[in-house]
Amino acid sequence: MIFLNSVSDLIQVITTSAAAIDVHASWIDMPNPLLAGSTRTPGRLNTKVTTAATRTVVPSPGAGVTRDLCTLIVRNVDTTSSTTIQIVHADGERTVALWTGSLAPGDCAQTNDVGAITSTSVHPRDVQVFSIPGSATWTKPTSFVPQFVQVIAIGGGGGGGGGAIGAGSAVRMPGSGGGGGAYQVKTFRASDLTAAEAVVVGAGGSGGAGATTSSTAGTTGATGQSSTFGTGAAPILRAGGGGGGAGGPSTAVAGGGGGGGGFSDGIAGTTTGGIGGGPAGGASGVTTSGVAGAGGSGTSSAGGSADYGGGGGGGHTNVPASGAGGSSIHGGGGGGCGGASGASGALVAPTAGGVSGGLPGGGGGSAGVQGTTTVAPSSGGQGAPGTGRVSGAGGGGGGAALAPNTAGASGGGGGACGGGGGGGGVGEGTGAGGAGGDGGRGEVRVYTW
Repeated sequence: MIFLNSVSDLIQVITTSAAAIDVHASWIDMPNPLLAGSTRTPGRLNTKVTTAATRTVVPSPGAGVTRDLCTLIVRNVDTTSSTTIQIVHADGERTVALWTGSLAPGDCAQTNDVGAITSTSVHPRDVQVFSIPGSATWTKPTSFVPQFVQVIAIGGGGGGGGGAIGAGSAVRMPGSGGGGGAYQVKTFRASDLTAAEAVVVGAGGSGGAGATTSSTAGTTGATGQSSTFGTGAAPILRAGGGGGGAGGPSTAVAGGGGGGGGFSDGIAGTTTGGIGGGPAGGASGVTTSGVAGAGGSGTSSAGGSADYGGGGGGGHTNVPASGAGGSSIHGGGGGGCGGASGASGALVAPTAGGVSGGLPGGGGGSAGVQGTTTVAPSSGGQGAPGTGRVSGAGGGGGGAALAPNTAGASGGGGGACGGGGGGGGVGEGTGAGGAGGDGGRGEVRVYTW
């Protein structure tokens, strides 16, 4: 409790900038001295401060009255500006600071049951985002006393595989999509972290090159790198990268999309879909929950979908028949499969990449357009980048060439923040296979309050 005992006593709020501040005060007035049967009179005052000023928020009581301050709430209701606040008690001779601190938008300072004044933050007071692949350092803020730190890490997406080439009437196999990067989140007590913690932002995996010699296979895409947070022998948070999509085979065999990242990296696709990153990552085409990465597709079904792990990349059967990139509720979407050609020379359409923030597969970067006897095919669409709400979407698969000696189209790149790259479409004759799309980079976000 805070008492005002004389006609000179009052409580003031001093603001240092033009932020909008709301103040509420409630009190009980009692006769001084307090006798049995004395009347207690409640009172209150609401005050709004919008400029740098000294404002009386609890006025002096009358003569012979003690004012018992029950509640004092000082809230920054400004949407953009922070300000330093001082709550003082003045008695006519001296002024004593009861509380001094910075209030960010939405923060408040208030009295508790025994009169102590504490502050409450409803928003992170320090936000550091690391988006450039490579090593960096997070520094614990010192402008306030941090209590909690939330870290979000997103692994890099896997690169899509390059397409094969061959004669127009032969079976020609496309590159498969790369797996999406994982999304991992953890909240720490600020006191458990050192003053500076190591950060690594994972790069997206490079897309595989398309074949350049007739009847040869495309190159498998590279696996995306993990994003990590923490100094020492082992990071305290890791988000695995997506596995690379298989290069288009030179014979009529299946090709697998890359597995989505989990705590560990997803596995690159082979003749089956790559296994998702652990713990207990999904096998070929398997959908997962928790932090495990989904399995890449090696069938005409979409890559597996995931919760916090990355979606599996789209792959194809030996016919061929292709599947779309898998999606993830939080992690990056898997890349789509490139366009192919069946035994009769009929083209098989490429597929779209998967999304982040929804299920099931598809819905990400658009599939490229197939070529005709006179028109070259088009590349797969770029996956949408991640935002504060979702990770990156997978890139779409590139279209297949039909005209003689025409190159296949490249797969679309995965969206930044973990999207898997799309697979390249097949080339015809002396035309090269389309290159796989690059996986999207990872990211590390650190919120402190």
